[in-house]
Amino acid sequence: MQPNEDLAYTAFSSQDDMPEGKCKMRRDKSVDKSGRNADDPGYVASEGDFISNRGMGWFPGYVIDVGTGERLNMAFGEDSWLTGENGRDMVWNPTSNLYSNLGLQPLFGGQHWIFVFKNMRNELNNDADYMPRYDDGAFMHSQLIDEGLGAQDFKKLFRACTWIGSALVDPLYPLNTAENGIVPNKARIRLRVAKAYAQYASNDADVEAGGGENDYLPLYSFSTKNIAATTNDVPTLESVLDIINVVPNPYYAFSSYETSKLDNRIKITNLPEECVVTIYDLNGTLIRQFDKADPMTSLDWDLKNAKNIPIASGTYIIHVNVPGVGEKVLKWFGVMRPIDLDNF
Repeated sequence: MQPNEDLAYTAFSSQDDMPEGKCKMRRDKSVDKSGRNADDPGYVASEGDFISNRGMGWFPGYVIDVGTGERLNMAFGEDSWLTGENGRDMVWNPTSNLYSNLGLQPLFGGQHWIFVFKNMRNELNNDADYMPRYDDGAFMHSQLIDEGLGAQDFKKLFRACTWIGSALVDPLYPLNTAENGIVPNKARIRLRVAKAYAQYASNDADVEAGGGENDYLPLYSFSTKNIAATTNDVPTLESVLDIINVVPNPYYAFSSYETSKLDNRIKITNLPEECVVTIYDLNGTLIRQFDKADPMTSLDWDLKNAKNIPIASGTYIIHVNVPGVGEKVLKWFGVMRPIDLDNF
């Protein structure tokens, strides 16, 4: 949800015995982006009275239909009886309280339910009695403000409701005041519903007229440009040297690569196809050298020198030379275990 997003909402009542009735529009004075109504100092009429001076305000976010790319109308409810849970201020600002202290009264953060409405006019031949694409909540307001709203009209409005959700605040991340944008950071919620492969357009007339890219059928494109392999690029090759490693390090008489009590083994990892791996002790004495020329990305060292004699415990220097690219030097420490003669 984007703080201070210019999105009008319609506030619903959540109580049957309120004058408005459950899921009817609140009749309180509209509020501006800072949560002020016409009776408050500093009230911005161009915001609060944008659609109407009753029942309207500003929600800190917006909804996009990923199927059509259009913006959708939304509304939220609040429980007018829960004044201690911000349920009567015409602002979307849920609390973190699920139940009362005694656990007897469900609070649900003030019941700030979120409603999302899809564009029903597109599906019903542009019938003006049904929910349009985003219009700042004007259609909802025009329907709900009518005292004579009947069951059929109410059904036409709410059958366009495609998603309802609730929210509680994490006590560790409290909301801001309305003046400061309510939501302190950006968050995105993605909802995906499987849809049939069919023609989708802003209205049926466009589909009937034909044309449009791919005849209004779903069309997707993608690129692997940013993830494609880079070849013959020296800076990229040099950067790969940084991931060459030796594991385990340090070695304490055992590694998970070993297959028996007589097996000692470590791995030099992330190696290129061709390289020379040379191992020295701290005195600079050559211990072992490997000329690698295979597609394997690692090299096993059995912790023996060139004469097939086990090395002593201590610190060793591993030098990796990649022809035409560069070098990498690793330090490795190992503690060798004594030979278990009982295994012979």
